[in-house]
Amino acid sequence: MALADIRQRPGVVLAAAIILHVALISAQVNTASGLPVLQVVTFGSFSELQRGTMSLIDGVRGIWTGYIALQQVQQENTALKQELQTVQVRLQQERAEAQRTDNLRQLLELRERANLDTVAAEVIAGAASPDFKTITIDKGSSDSLETDMAVISPAGVVGRIILPSRRASKVQLLIDRNAAAGALIERTRVQGVVVGTGDGLLHMQYVPGTADVKTGDLVVTSGIDGIFPKGFVIGTIDHADRGAGAYHEIVIRPAVDFSRLEEVLIVRTPAASRLLQPEEPAK
Repeated sequence: MALADIRQRPGVVLAAAIILHVALISAQVNTASGLPVLQVVTFGSFSELQRGTMSLIDGVRGIWTGYIALQQVQQENTALKQELQTVQVRLQQERAEAQRTDNLRQLLELRERANLDTVAAEVIAGAASPDFKTITIDKGSSDSLETDMAVISPAGVVGRIILPSRRASKVQLLIDRNAAAGALIERTRVQGVVVGTGDGLLHMQYVPGTADVKTGDLVVTSGIDGIFPKGFVIGTIDHADRGAGAYHEIVIRPAVDFSRLEEVLIVRTPAASRLLQPEEPAK
C-alpha cells in the first residue's frame, strides 16, 4: 500500500533522492579548513537552534526574575507605606499630647492668677441641636458643681453651667442666644450687658450713645450679674454704630474660639466673694 502511494508521488521520490545525493556529496566534500561540509552545516544548524533555545530560556528567566523582583518591590513598598502610616499616627498622637499639655499648663496658670476656687474639666460633647450653643463637660455635682457656676478658659469667658448631673454638666456658651453677662469696656469703664446672638458673635447693649466706644476696645466682665468673676475677657469690639435710639449698637468678637474648646475651668467661688476680686482682666 505504501509502495503504491510512493509510485503515485514521483515528485516526492525525486526530492528525497536529490536530498540524499546532496548529503552524500557533502559528506565527502571538505571545506577549506578540512572539515566535511555536512558536518559544518549540521553543526551550524544545531548551534542556531541552541542559540534560539537559550535566548528563549534567558527571556523566560528574565521575565520570571523581573516578576519576582517586582513582587518583592511591591511587598517592600507596602511595608514602607504601613510603616509611614504608623509613624504619621504616632506623630499626630505626640502632637495632640503636646497640645493637651500646653492647654493644661495655661489652665494651671489661669487658676493661679485668678485666685478663685476652680476645678478643671474636659469637654466631652457639643450641642445636640444647632439652635442651642452648649457643651458637655466631664465634671458634675459629685465635684461640687452647681447651676449658674461660671465656666472660663485661658482665652476668656466660656459660659455658665445650666444642668449639672452627678458626673457631667451641660454648659450654656456665652454665644447662645439666651445667654448674657454683665460687661464693661476696659478702656473707658463704660458698662453694659453682653448677649449672645447664636451665630458666633456677641452684642453689647445699653451702652449710651454718648459713650466713647472704638473698634478694638477690650470688653471684660463687670461682675454685677453675680455669675461671672469681674475682669475676665469677653472679647473685642468688632464695630460700633450710633443707633437710632439712645444707645450704641455694638458687635463683639468673642475672645474664645468655642469650636476648639477642649479643657475649661469652673469657678466654684461663691458669688458674694467674686465681687471683691480686682478689676484687672485675666490675660
